[in-house]
Amino acid sequence: MTELPPRRRVRDAELMRALAHPLRSELLSYLMAVGPRTATECAEAVGSSASNCSWHLRQLAQWGLVERVEAADGRERPWRATSVGLDFGEFATDPAVRTAQLAAAGARIAEDGLLGQRFLDTVGEFDREWQEASAINTYALRVTPAELAALTEAIDALVRPYVTTIRTDSPEEARPVHASWRAFPRVEANGRPSD
Repeated sequence: MTELPPRRRVRDAELMRALAHPLRSELLSYLMAVGPRTATECAEAVGSSASNCSWHLRQLAQWGLVERVEAADGRERPWRATSVGLDFGEFATDPAVRTAQLAAAGARIAEDGLLGQRFLDTVGEFDREWQEASAINTYALRVTPAELAALTEAIDALVRPYVTTIRTDSPEEARPVHASWRAFPRVEANGRPSD
């Protein structure tokens, strides 16, 4: 099997703060999921205005996360994601970097919730085949840190060949699907880790 392109390593706190903006996070995720789109198409998909999306896309472009591509019809030029994913690494010991990491992660988690709710709100509009193939599973695991790291790595190895910005052999009936894997120690309402 050929080696898949790596995610972009994000270690700069200023970039993480930029990615903590919910609209920027959603725009980048959208472009990674569906491929090149104009600011107008992005606006419709994320529920914002074209001018607002255009401004935030230009901000993402300054960080090299998106770029303009030539339009097929010579009209408005679409934007595309330049990375196959982002890697924020382990949580930093530097408080400023950790705060930025947490903010960026929070934006991604909020987007997971938003996309999940949008799916639940419209599930009846999907063909039965897509309804049956979709899954919302949770698991209560009991693992060591090493086991959790290995499990996450194994899941990543299974999923990455299907990532939109990597996959070149998508069947015609394929469509963008949101998938996420979050795994962390369970914390109780009192702020203490579960035993």
